[in-house]
Amino acid sequence: MTKLFTQEELNKILWAAADSSRSSVDGGVYKDYALTMLFFKYLSDLNKKRHNEYKARFGSNEKRIEEKMKLDRFYLPPKSSFDYIYNKIEEDNIGDEINKALRRIEDANGEKLEGVFSVDFNSESVLGKLAQRNKMLRHLIQDFAKIDLSDVGDDIIGNSYMYMIERFGADAGKKAGEFFTVRSVAQLVAMLAEPKEGDRICDPACGSGGLLLLAGEEVEKKGSKNYALYGQESTGSTFQLARMNMFLHGKDSARLEWGDTLNNPLLVENDQLMKFDVVVANPPFSLKKWGAEHAESDAYNRFWRGVPPKDKGDFAFITHMIESAKPKTGRVAVIVPHGVLFRGGVEGKIREQLIKENIIEAVIGLPAGLFQTTGIPVAIFVIDRSREKGGANEKKKDIFFIEASKEFKSAKAQNVLTSENIEKIHNTYTKRKDVEKFARKVDLAEIEENDFNLNITRYVDTFEEEVPVDIKANLKELAELEPELQKLEKQMVEYLKELGINK
Repeated sequence: MTKLFTQEELNKILWAAADSSRSSVDGGVYKDYALTMLFFKYLSDLNKKRHNEYKARFGSNEKRIEEKMKLDRFYLPPKSSFDYIYNKIEEDNIGDEINKALRRIEDANGEKLEGVFSVDFNSESVLGKLAQRNKMLRHLIQDFAKIDLSDVGDDIIGNSYMYMIERFGADAGKKAGEFFTVRSVAQLVAMLAEPKEGDRICDPACGSGGLLLLAGEEVEKKGSKNYALYGQESTGSTFQLARMNMFLHGKDSARLEWGDTLNNPLLVENDQLMKFDVVVANPPFSLKKWGAEHAESDAYNRFWRGVPPKDKGDFAFITHMIESAKPKTGRVAVIVPHGVLFRGGVEGKIREQLIKENIIEAVIGLPAGLFQTTGIPVAIFVIDRSREKGGANEKKKDIFFIEASKEFKSAKAQNVLTSENIEKIHNTYTKRKDVEKFARKVDLAEIEENDFNLNITRYVDTFEEEVPVDIKANLKELAELEPELQKLEKQMVEYLKELGINK
């Protein structure tokens, strides 16, 4: 009988299986192999379960069984299951056997799984020479062979997949930002974006897809599964992780594209950028060489407010996201470094234009040390195109600032945004009312007086008066302690004498 795992149990078991097999391979690279093996095992276990169910219905009629299985969500042809690979485990070319099995799965499933297994299990340059490579692969296969995933639902296996991505991210250091956003921060961004039933939701720098999925979950919390997910990612291996992530969460219809969003946006229709109800992202901070030299001739005229500096791509991503949001209704929530709030030059001009367009809804400052990639504090921009001329909220003429830099729990490796912190920030944003030393609604006129600078502490006073030291009271307290100290010293001398020790 199959053991039914709780979420916590499965997380621990899968992480132990993946982590125990690691040798000298860097965690940022090894994750691709471990997560691919997890995906392979899940497909195989589900395929075996379905085969047994059809066998119970159709007996030994294998031709009928195969016909039915080919019509299912996915199909594993002969010589492509995890069990097949397990039986080949002692062969010297086990890495090549895995590669062949995965290619067979891709070929049998067309566009749905085409190219999804992007890693090479026979790579000497990544996994080492034959003996080292085979040892690692055999351990990985043996560890996953102990786990039956046939009765694990999409929610649980999908959450475990995201849990493992985050655990690998903790080991990957600065490389972590290439493939995931810390879940607590992503959760807050998804909540601030306020996606609703029927929305098209996009992440133009989607990494492994976690933020995109959390935005979809916000719709499901309201009782609807009617939404569509779109994303683009520039790193090939990370793009494939995102595809697996969508599949494991049952989001097979999500449209993901592989390519450079700033230089080659692929989410287009009728030769124009696709328009979305909600756009969310955690783009790379201050990306250098982002493509400024081509921006003035951009086919989609995204940079009409100005071309951001060639060594800082922050406003390039922000303006792309705004242009991808539906006019007069679309919403954007994006994580940015604090420099975006106050830097001058062309960035200052772009920021001034955005403020004059009246589409910046809120600026929320977060604590430092939340990410593996950087120790700097970051902020969230919330942009609401319903505030532009002709939109339902065009009469709003203010920006809501939240100074949440102290909302965190200290942890060993990095600071953590707790559920209480998230709730406090989100509730404050929703109520949109001033909170002393924490939040303030500021008229655009005041922001203009400050030269369109959005530095949060200009508008939210966080100054704490120091408690004056009462010197007289402290001296009195010391005087009262003096007799007690003398008494203790005398007792110590007596004890030392008893022990035959001279002071």
